[in-house]
Amino acid sequence: MDDTRPAVGESARPVSTHRRGPVVAALMLAMALAALDSTIVSTAVPQIVGDLGGFSVFSWLFSGYLLAVTVTLPVYGKLSDTFGRKPVLVVGAAVFLLGSLLCAVAWNMGALIAFRVVQGLGGGALQGTVQTLAADLYPLRERPKIQAKLSTVWAVAAVAGPGVGGVLAAYADWRWIFLVNLPIGAVALWLIVRHLREPAREKAATRARVDWAGALAVFACGGVLLTALVQGGVAWEWLSGPSLGLFGAGLALVAVVVLIERRAAEPIIPGWVWRRRTIAAVNLALGALGLLMVAPTVFLPTYAQSVLGLTPVAAGFVLSVWTLSWPVSAALSQHVYRRVGFRNTAMLGIGSAALILFAFPFLPYPGAAWQPTLLMLLLGGALGLFQLPLIVGVQSTVGWAERGTTTASVLFCRQTGQTVGAALFGAVANGVLATRLGSASDLDSVTRALDAGTGSEPVRRAIADAVHAVYLGAAGAAALAFVVLLTLAPRRFPVLKEQ
Repeated sequence: MDDTRPAVGESARPVSTHRRGPVVAALMLAMALAALDSTIVSTAVPQIVGDLGGFSVFSWLFSGYLLAVTVTLPVYGKLSDTFGRKPVLVVGAAVFLLGSLLCAVAWNMGALIAFRVVQGLGGGALQGTVQTLAADLYPLRERPKIQAKLSTVWAVAAVAGPGVGGVLAAYADWRWIFLVNLPIGAVALWLIVRHLREPAREKAATRARVDWAGALAVFACGGVLLTALVQGGVAWEWLSGPSLGLFGAGLALVAVVVLIERRAAEPIIPGWVWRRRTIAAVNLALGALGLLMVAPTVFLPTYAQSVLGLTPVAAGFVLSVWTLSWPVSAALSQHVYRRVGFRNTAMLGIGSAALILFAFPFLPYPGAAWQPTLLMLLLGGALGLFQLPLIVGVQSTVGWAERGTTTASVLFCRQTGQTVGAALFGAVANGVLATRLGSASDLDSVTRALDAGTGSEPVRRAIADAVHAVYLGAAGAAALAFVVLLTLAPRRFPVLKEQ
């Protein structure tokens, strides 16, 4: 069934397509800033720690940024629906560039972590607003073009980021990994300010009210809960006082958020996001996507180096091949969903992904590098067929005034899924290792032993078993997404008429 045909309902509100090319270029540059950020920093960590110290807390360079991006997504989504995409994107890009400049002049690890949080406060605007503007710029039948371009940006960043970061750290200075953001961001800002023209907004009878209390409550609640998930089992035990205290405070803040949002005239997280079947189903499905993505992105490099004996560069290649097939599959998905619909296309993609993830534990031990490489290539193709139809489909079921909130909600769920997945699968991997090697073993300690040349064959087998267990969990997350789409998502998405 073709659910790309317009249904009766509120018309979408398009952005002017005058000089659309420069605006698209600006969106790609802005997305490149967000996409490069995590990958380019990772390879420079040894140089940063060597210069600033703070090895015990360096993981917050990534966690702090992730937390800030995740908890601000709903806020920026609502603001873009209230005041327009352009001001939100301009302010977000300016904050991101300010954070980058501050990171480049950081004098110790504490300052660098704080400035990374500032970067994340701008990064949330970049990710959510760019995806929303992509839907505003293009009608439904042309939307895969811009989404494929944005997917390509992420793919190039995943492949090039570690190399660029390593080169800058080795031959220049680690501070340049933040300074390179400034010219890229300046060009993106100039193009947006000069060429993006949004339609004139109708004057409302009453002044738009911003739910600042709700925004603060959402930020506090998300920050506390995500901190508990990120640091649980790492900085402290899961059942320790800090962990239980954070989870307890987070649950209390959830109740505060619900109370504030139910009373707000214009809530940051409106109830219709979860009352509408299509949006709720896509939120849950993309949350499961974030969960399953942890298996390859976090655990496959360890598997490739510790079990297969590959170098870090070769291990990175095994992982990066899915960034080649993902955008290609996403670009071609329009030919599938125009025939069978958004839901069925996504179910085909996630069903295939579940089978591919389930096949990973059955690879021979130790096996050859081409075997996981082939699975990753197939997995990228399957997930491209899954994610893009859902994002394009759900954006097409809402009007302009709800698209920012809707886009932010699905991105928020995906980001939250990744955070939960990192905590959950980390506990699974460490549990398997403890069973195989003794209660004191965890993934970090055994991989360091292997890197130092003191590991043994039982250790390698234990790591293989741990990663296999994680992949089985990821397959379960994919199966869960399939069931959600089958039972909750409507067979035909209620696509709105477009102007």
